[in-house]
Amino acid sequence: MGIDVALVAKLVEAQFPQWSGLAITAAEPNGWDNRTFRLGQQLLVRLPSAERYAAQVRKEHRWLPLLAPQLPLPIPIPVAIGEPGAGYAWNWSVYRWLEGVPASTANIEDLTEVAVALAYFLVRLQKIDPTAGPPAGPHNFFRGGPLQTYDAEARRAIATVRKLINAELATDVWETALAATWLGEPVWVHGDVAATNLLIRNGRLAAVIDFGSSGVGDPACDVTIAWTFLWGESRQAFRDALPLDAATWARGRGWAIWKALITLAGNLDTDAGATSAARHVIDEVLAEHERSR
Repeated sequence: MGIDVALVAKLVEAQFPQWSGLAITAAEPNGWDNRTFRLGQQLLVRLPSAERYAAQVRKEHRWLPLLAPQLPLPIPIPVAIGEPGAGYAWNWSVYRWLEGVPASTANIEDLTEVAVALAYFLVRLQKIDPTAGPPAGPHNFFRGGPLQTYDAEARRAIATVRKLINAELATDVWETALAATWLGEPVWVHGDVAATNLLIRNGRLAAVIDFGSSGVGDPACDVTIAWTFLWGESRQAFRDALPLDAATWARGRGWAIWKALITLAGNLDTDAGATSAARHVIDEVLAEHERSR
């Protein structure tokens, strides 16, 4: 899309001239669904990178101001919504800047403390009134919805990588997740609880960002970080602090292995780092599933 500093400067100058004199720098690391730029010291500009992410802009502007006061940690606060322009086709956002380093690159001395803080954040999120909240759908890639949405995709991925993993056990993880029926009432979900969306400051969890995949539904999609980032004592502490039943954890393993499988299958010849990370998640999920049988 050619989403760069020059484009952001044109959009800001045309639509928000009061900020046109502020320095613009690309955030590092940057995202995939959205491109983020720091605007001066107090603001950031966030632009969807493709049409399939564009619907998230108005959703965040509607709901984040309502969620923020009810949560124990800062989340992005929208300041203004931008219109298409300068060759860019979709709405975009201006937010308050949140200080911190993504957990994926931060120096964390006490991962268990971070895990417990995250669990408490999710507990509070799940207690917010979900009435009229956006149900799972294309806007959030069906986070909070049924795993059956991705059944065919998961099975294709298992077939593609079957020589690299224990395909029989992976299939059992997936089928166990499909069979673990969700019987609860809809709750708010973040939808993409990943290390890149957790900001660390002074070694502690300081903010949770990127609510583009948020919605209301089944909370199982929000526990995948147990296998993608947490381990050992921190994973157990995270699990102990969340009041979720065994079926929800089984579905959580399903969400985690689905994403890892499609990542592994899609990057076999292109991205060694992505395939290594995906295999690690698959190994962690398979080991836990085998212990639970």
